[in-house]
Amino acid sequence: MTDQHDTLLALLTERHSCRAFRPDPVDHATIAQVVATAQRVPSWCNAQPWQVTITDPAATARLSAALLHAVDTDTPRPDLDWPVRYTGVYQERRRTCGFQLYDSLGIARDDRGARTAQMLENYRFFGAPHVAIITSEADLGAYGAMDSGGFVAAFTLAAKALGLATIPQAAIAAYAPTVRAELAIPDTRLILCAIALGHADPDHPANAFRTERAAPDQVIDWVAQ
Repeated sequence: MTDQHDTLLALLTERHSCRAFRPDPVDHATIAQVVATAQRVPSWCNAQPWQVTITDPAATARLSAALLHAVDTDTPRPDLDWPVRYTGVYQERRRTCGFQLYDSLGIARDDRGARTAQMLENYRFFGAPHVAIITSEADLGAYGAMDSGGFVAAFTLAAKALGLATIPQAAIAAYAPTVRAELAIPDTRLILCAIALGHADPDHPANAFRTERAAPDQVIDWVAQ
């Protein structure tokens, strides 16, 4: 069992959110293998509420163009409410991640134009040839979304094990109506997030940094009695 744990830990440690992809497409059989592996995660009553809509390069470009247009012309309308706020350690972690990205790209922290341009890369899927849109059955509410979060995590690990790079992206959920219209996703599905998928560009500076994780004693509350 130690070997299995070490393999899992290695995958979790080596996986990172890729912010620059090569354009090379991935064959459907490999992507299907990623999905089949991610399907092994648990879900409430084995409902498996997730559904995956995956674009090939031409459809990825079309969706990107539609989202960029929506950013300019529409207001955010996510299916699920955004976080109310980030405070304390959560805000600190969020800011640190952002500063790491800007520092890797040589973007000054007061350069709002460059920061906005980098933010828009979310809607270009960082150059990835494929994007997987993760949806959940609306009737299952927060618990379907929670189960789908496990699927997202497993998807990224399975992709890493097969030599692929990913980045989960909540940004696209802000324009859920656009995603739904472009990909013919019914109203009965909640638009949760995207996962950009492809091969990482190892030479791009945006892929040079890694985020830290809190130590176990910062997240565990032991109850003795």
